[in-house]
Amino acid sequence: MGYPAYLNSYQNGQLDKSIEQAYNMLECCQICPRECKVNRLKNKRGFCKTGLKPMVCSFLAHQGEEPPISGTSGSGTIFFTNCNMGCVYCQNYEFSQLGQGKEVEFEELAGFMLELQKLGCHNINLVTPTHVMPQILKALKIAISKGLKIPLVYNTGGYELPEIIKLLDGIVDIYLPDMRYADEEISVKYSCAPDYPKYNRNSVKEMHRQVGIARIDNEGIIRSGLVIRHLVLPNNTSGTEKIMKFIAEEVSPDTYISLMSQYLPYYKASEFKDISRRLFMKEYEGAGEIMEKYGLSNGWIQESYGSERFAGIHIKPALKKDDS
Repeated sequence: MGYPAYLNSYQNGQLDKSIEQAYNMLECCQICPRECKVNRLKNKRGFCKTGLKPMVCSFLAHQGEEPPISGTSGSGTIFFTNCNMGCVYCQNYEFSQLGQGKEVEFEELAGFMLELQKLGCHNINLVTPTHVMPQILKALKIAISKGLKIPLVYNTGGYELPEIIKLLDGIVDIYLPDMRYADEEISVKYSCAPDYPKYNRNSVKEMHRQVGIARIDNEGIIRSGLVIRHLVLPNNTSGTEKIMKFIAEEVSPDTYISLMSQYLPYYKASEFKDISRRLFMKEYEGAGEIMEKYGLSNGWIQESYGSERFAGIHIKPALKKDDS
């Protein structure tokens, strides 16, 4: 097996097949649960406000991800403009909701990947990739032909179609999905995402089927696997207990979890009573206790909330390093 996995898929033709299938779905867009069915090949736009060309806000060697992802040299992060979710509290709302960024050609996007590799980044971290997945694959093929050889991180809000995730089998080495909500009414209210729990759970199970438990090398860098992010929201809005129970019972109790404490009422959150304030320390600690209750001991719990923002600063890893 080659590493990253996409090197095999590039050589055996699987990448070409995935690109073709994904592009066909853009003609009557059905690449996410919304299934807007607009013709994006003709630059029509649905919920995600994105036509044929991908839009990028920025790219950089990012030091602020989970330790095995950022490592010592940073994660090669590409922030895509727009999103297939509509989170009223999004901290990246300037580009996820308001469209900050610019359209780029496929060759230009491939160039970003290669530049990040040249900077020494451990991986290419695709932030909010769902709505531009076919375009990413096309740029990836160009980048591989020019020497790309570091793994892909598929960093998603988790509102995915499992059948679309299947197209990424043998291409993505590291999945980094959110599990945002356990309740559909809540997901509709705060993210305009119908059936989020159903699609989210089934997609996470497919991700786990493909890449399994996270593998951490002797340098503390993730090589492959699934890491689930769970943002703790005020007033138990996110439904932490149901989500942790699902992970433990239907994914794996060895799953790596990043329990996130950095919620702040950004964007329109002040208009919604239950999420209009910062997270209380006791709420975050309670979420950590729920993780322990279900035997989920792999991952990262943020120990310090800072003096004002209650945003996690110091990360406590509980890692099982891969000795292979």
